[in-house]
Amino acid sequence: MKKYILIITLIISIISCSSPSENNPVENDLDKKIGQMLLIGFRGMELSDTSTIIQDIQNERIGGVILFDVDVALGRIPRNIESPIQLKELINQIKSYSNIPLFISVDQEGGNVCRLKEKNGFPRSVTQKYLGDLNNEDSTRYWGALTAHTLSEMGFNLNFAPVVDLNINPENPVIGMYERSFSADTNIVTNNAKIIIEEHKKRNIICTIKHFPGHGSSTADSHQGLVDVTNTWNEIELIPFKKLISEKKIDIIMTAHIFNANLDANYPATLSNHVLTRILRNQLQFDGVIISDDMNMKSISDFYGLENAIELAINAGVDILMFANNISYDENIAAKAISIIKQLINDGKISKERIDESYNRIMKLKNKVLL
Repeated sequence: MKKYILIITLIISIISCSSPSENNPVENDLDKKIGQMLLIGFRGMELSDTSTIIQDIQNERIGGVILFDVDVALGRIPRNIESPIQLKELINQIKSYSNIPLFISVDQEGGNVCRLKEKNGFPRSVTQKYLGDLNNEDSTRYWGALTAHTLSEMGFNLNFAPVVDLNINPENPVIGMYERSFSADTNIVTNNAKIIIEEHKKRNIICTIKHFPGHGSSTADSHQGLVDVTNTWNEIELIPFKKLISEKKIDIIMTAHIFNANLDANYPATLSNHVLTRILRNQLQFDGVIISDDMNMKSISDFYGLENAIELAINAGVDILMFANNISYDENIAAKAISIIKQLINDGKISKERIDESYNRIMKLKNKVLL
């Protein structure tokens, strides 16, 4: 009898000394599910055990990272990418700390939106407009394969490309003027995007098409403020998304921070349940992962508080919230976002079922491609 009492006493002692998360496995599980919904940018060419981003990875507070060549908030000084050797070591270091495979992502569209630049020792790249003007399968396949091979060699597994916005407004300050669109022709856009995606898939690189429901007609840049396309957007801008979804080519779609009163009179696309759930999920039948464009962009941050934006985005249908941390910087954004989301759940503003939906989509993709 004394033996059993001693065992019970030891068990109670162990439990009483445990951390709060160990005491509450359900809460700990929720933290990890929310963590998979966050993709974060950080500073540094190399990292140490004390780096916040490493602690976020070890504690499973994030599901992915995004790397940049320059730090916009600090005056475009070098940030994560200096050379192929340095970059490969950094990515290997990041991966070594992760129990669940991370999305290691980059914006490598080519040409003017190119984080792996020729001047830093990476292969040359070309703009999507260049490829669309040629509209030659061999050329697009060559450049797509070169980009995918380079990303794979470095250790990336996710590219935020290709852009499938239509070049409706060539003077568009964020799409047309940077030659980020293949064409104004839906067939040219769809066919070239399909080739780029195929070449990435051959090398186990996930592509993200962007920016839903179409940013090509805008006359302003959503990085800088509110972008209203109510009078310029056309339903044909959905066609490349619709075709690629119907052909089962797409794993991830990125949202646009554009406002269109004809689609939603209250919210921009990233925060709109009508745009993301009713149109993208229900009408176009997309069952993959939806990722937000950078939540730090001024079209969101200047008009919605962090808590409000997170609540609206998740309830709209966003699965992964991106905080690129490059327009403004907060090294503790992952912990803050998790705390906000948990409070929103406790307040009944976001359901646990909604978190499970996103977590399941994310893990289904990771299990298919990364595990």
